Amino acid sequence: MSQQQNVRIEVGGVALHASTWGQLHAARPAIVLLHDSLGSVALWRDFPAHLAARSACAVVAYDRYGFGQSTARTDRLSADFIAAEARPWLQAVLQQLGIGRAILFGHSVGGGMAVAAAAQMPQQIVGVITESAQAFVEDRTLQGIRAARIDFADPQQVARLAKYHGNDLRQARWVLDAWIDTWLSPTFADWSLAPALTQLQCPVLALHGEHDEYGTQAHPQMIATLAAAFPGQGRYQILPQCAHVPHREQEAKVLQAICDFLADLDIPTA
Repeated sequence: MSQQQNVRIEVGGVALHASTWGQLHAARPAIVLLHDSLGSVALWRDFPAHLAARSACAVVAYDRYGFGQSTARTDRLSADFIAAEARPWLQAVLQQLGIGRAILFGHSVGGGMAVAAAAQMPQQIVGVITESAQAFVEDRTLQGIRAARIDFADPQQVARLAKYHGNDLRQARWVLDAWIDTWLSPTFADWSLAPALTQLQCPVLALHGEHDEYGTQAHPQMIATLAAAFPGQGRYQILPQCAHVPHREQEAKVLQAICDFLADLDIPTA
């Protein structure tokens, strides 16, 4: 199994924590992971190492600004935070690690960020895989967030989350508020991934659990349909008996789906 190497990415006074698995090589694209709303590098657990071994590609994951071991923040997320992740944050990760070509794998809101980034960086992003991504603000998504808000009223739940965000209760609370307050805000109600999807110039695969508690199958269907600027560009796969975290619940199926996608891109796997 590939060994994890930790690096710091400096961006205008902000330090981003990043990790790599496998050997970065100019001849092969790297797979870059974009975490969910409460996520961090640590919460990917063993998945990046397993992905590097199966795909024969280097895998990179980083803590977004305000998350994990990256610099903490106290400001509110802007309404365009999904599209804004591409620059300067993701762009800096790619530049400072010397990654010329990348496949983006985004979980939940990270999937939206992957699509938005690929639309903005067509020369570097050769493929996108979304997992449990939201493509618009759906009632089911908001219901799931409201239920989570009740669960996180328990201080022990916040303390458990803090373990993945610098062991800092204040940072964990910021992570929670950034997720809950942003998605439940009336100013975010009209957000849609549609503009970015119609600008994509690379293939996209949308993975989605049959029982995802944060979104119906309308999301992967929309991602695949709007991304299909040319035949075969957009497709989706529903994972039976699976909820919001397929890479943890059904890792083998997710790894196989990724390898099949890489094969479609003429990228040989292990």
